[in-house]
Amino acid sequence: MQIQERINAFVELGHYMGELSTGNINDQWIVEKAYHHNGWFTPQNINFALKKWSEALTMPNLLQWTNTYTFSNTQPKTVAVIMAGNIPLVGFHDFITVLISGNKVLSKLSSNDRILLPFLAEKLITIASGFREMIQFSEEKLTNFDAVIATGSNNTSLYFEHYFGKYPNIIRKNRNSVAILTGNETSEQLGALADDIFSYFGLGCRNISKIFLPKGSSFDAFFQGMYRWKEIINNHKYINNYDYNKAVYLMSNIPLLDNEFLLLKEDTGFSSPISVVFYEYYEHIDSLTDKLRQHSDEIQCVVGQVNIEQVVAFGATQSPKLWDYADGKDTMEFLLNL
Repeated sequence: MQIQERINAFVELGHYMGELSTGNINDQWIVEKAYHHNGWFTPQNINFALKKWSEALTMPNLLQWTNTYTFSNTQPKTVAVIMAGNIPLVGFHDFITVLISGNKVLSKLSSNDRILLPFLAEKLITIASGFREMIQFSEEKLTNFDAVIATGSNNTSLYFEHYFGKYPNIIRKNRNSVAILTGNETSEQLGALADDIFSYFGLGCRNISKIFLPKGSSFDAFFQGMYRWKEIINNHKYINNYDYNKAVYLMSNIPLLDNEFLLLKEDTGFSSPISVVFYEYYEHIDSLTDKLRQHSDEIQCVVGQVNIEQVVAFGATQSPKLWDYADGKDTMEFLLNL
């Protein structure tokens, strides 16, 4: 398949994903099946993911992404892609990047997210049959591959480095996202920040897990912005985490701020539990941005109106461009140079 054929097929797949996200076609059973398999993957979250991918997979976006690279017709390599399962289709970007690059993908799915991608892969093969020999899923030990892309925790990354270190690889560890508030945010921006915090229940590496704010700041405006997500507490899995974390903190006499669906805890860490956002005060924005640069390998993106790498607008964390690579590593360049 030529590069333009591959692009055309993904444009059509993106259109299908958009139709699926709105319920305009008769394949909603796959959404329900994925939800019954993993209770965190609510139909709302799955449809949100499908919608975001449909918005990304347009002809202008795909051309802008691919036009910066040189594609050759060399013998395709087989790339093993070990995927996380924290949010719906979290490994989809690696999947499409391998295929757009002209290589073959050997996918090992997370047990938490094994329904949606094989279904969409079959749709892609229906659109362009040449993909059939380029896509393989495996539940067994991975063999016969030339390179590895693996996403997991800091602990699993040690395993990945031990077993796959001899292959060309991209191995990703834990990352979190943060927001920097100045006190001058509008109500619209704080409402958009709520989307960055609560979408996917906060399970994604691009969800905001920590906020920085000026010393002595009030949280009134922040909590008003969060109010649009008050119904999240009606999800039984979310409220179980909220109740558990609240009980643990209170039993340990840890001070909390609580609006009855979100806990705020003052903490220097970046990775907060579900239903909890860490916060930390700062005195000077320059010293804060320097601190974040020193911890750049722990941070996926930064929300706010500041001059720092990885910065995105309020409400935009779950809308990355095709060329916004996880961990800042250019996956396409890696694949084209195998």
